[in-house]
Amino acid sequence: MAKQLLPRALTTLIDELGNLPGVGVRTAERYAYHLLRTKSESNKRLSNSIANLKANVKYCPATFALIDSDEEISPLYADPTRNKKVIAVVEEPLDIIALERTGQYNGTYHVLGGVISPIDNIGPEQLHIKELVIRIKQDEVEEIIIATNASVEGESTALFLQRYIKENEINVKMSRLARGLPVGVDLEYADQITLSHALEGRRSL
Repeated sequence: MAKQLLPRALTTLIDELGNLPGVGVRTAERYAYHLLRTKSESNKRLSNSIANLKANVKYCPATFALIDSDEEISPLYADPTRNKKVIAVVEEPLDIIALERTGQYNGTYHVLGGVISPIDNIGPEQLHIKELVIRIKQDEVEEIIIATNASVEGESTALFLQRYIKENEINVKMSRLARGLPVGVDLEYADQITLSHALEGRRSL
């Protein structure tokens, strides 16, 4: 029988940290050891933050952006100075932050909640596409900016959205983020200048 090289509590934490996206075994070990050496007050704050995450964060029923649990709707969507006739369709809530940092966009957002990915068993029915169509009609939207990532899945989702909206005979201008976004780069990691150029150079579909 193999000897236990580390305390069980530490190995359990390493295993849990290793389940996080982009965290390998070595990184999980470094994080766990750092937490072990950190003062208990700091660890307690981290623990409380994680515990409160589910209770204090929810999705906006209109845009599916992340909002505080005591809010009824996204502050960006409720803001009367935002142009509700323009919607930027993004994959995930954090993509909103990336676009907002450019300071070049004054419309609203719609979060799909992912992309079409057959290998992950994610189809159009798992995304917030029908809700998008409802918003287009309710808000009398004039333009849809498809701001999915420049990946195979992002491009496939963009093409599906374009086809779906046309098949439903919805008269709205559709554009796509263009120059400045190389293939394989997620919005979350793109710099502000690149995103600004992509917004300015969006093309009609």
